[in-house]
Amino acid sequence: MADTRDHVSCSVLLGDRTLPAGFDHPHASEEARRIAEQGTVLRVQVGSGVHGTSVDGQDDRDEMGICLEPPEHVTGVARVPAGVGERKASIPFEQYQRHTVWDRPGGLANRSGAGDLDVVVYSARKWARLALGGNPTVLLLLFVPDSDVVHRDEVGVELVDNAHRFVSRLAADRFLGYLSAQRSAMTGESGAHTNRPELVAEHGYDTKFAMHALRLGVQGTELLTTGRISLPVPEPDLAYLRAVRRGEVPLGDVLASIDDAERRLIGLRESTAVPDEPDRAWVDAWLHRSHLAFWSQHR
Repeated sequence: MADTRDHVSCSVLLGDRTLPAGFDHPHASEEARRIAEQGTVLRVQVGSGVHGTSVDGQDDRDEMGICLEPPEHVTGVARVPAGVGERKASIPFEQYQRHTVWDRPGGLANRSGAGDLDVVVYSARKWARLALGGNPTVLLLLFVPDSDVVHRDEVGVELVDNAHRFVSRLAADRFLGYLSAQRSAMTGESGAHTNRPELVAEHGYDTKFAMHALRLGVQGTELLTTGRISLPVPEPDLAYLRAVRRGEVPLGDVLASIDDAERRLIGLRESTAVPDEPDRAWVDAWLHRSHLAFWSQHR
């Protein structure tokens, strides 16, 4: 894997950290919202919009962030309510998660669509655990271009500038696992689930799952090769992904492309150029000094 430590440092981009009001759903209490808002160090757009794969304005806006927690939630046993209106149940703070589509008639049963916001702000500790394990979804937060950054302070800058420290064979395993899950969902294999039957009816397979399976192959290969992920997806891969999303590619060709992507990821997982483990010591040190600095500023 190429060493990317000499790349140009990103910059501070201070933006609006406001989150949608709390809701009666786990991880959506007002207290969790306040913790997430006050402690946000990085918040960006993710999903099809930042990948470049959105077509015809069909997608909602997905955002993801990272926040630092108050001391009582890290060194103590403080908990937050399990949603607005919950009087007895409480849970450890791990994230604030909110979908604006919940506010419309139908509530939690609604599916997000164009114009809706889905946002999750993880505690820095939970995000780090997921990222160290190679989770493709949370790793993307480190590679979003400035145009899709909602908020990034000095702590977020340091994290983004050290994205290469999260690359390891664990990431290869996770990208492979996610690719496999998307492929199973697109073909309706036993145990798989699709919530887009209209795509299956029109194209014979779930084109969105298919596109995501191929995207994971493209991005996983780039990450394990260079230590970076380019967003939006570069051409010519982007044009092919969008064609798949629109249902313009026959199922057999899509499956062959996914098989090729899987073989590339397997080869990279076995490569000696990819570290066995991420740099856990650096991540521990970042978490430690970032929390201490945050607490000293908010006494």
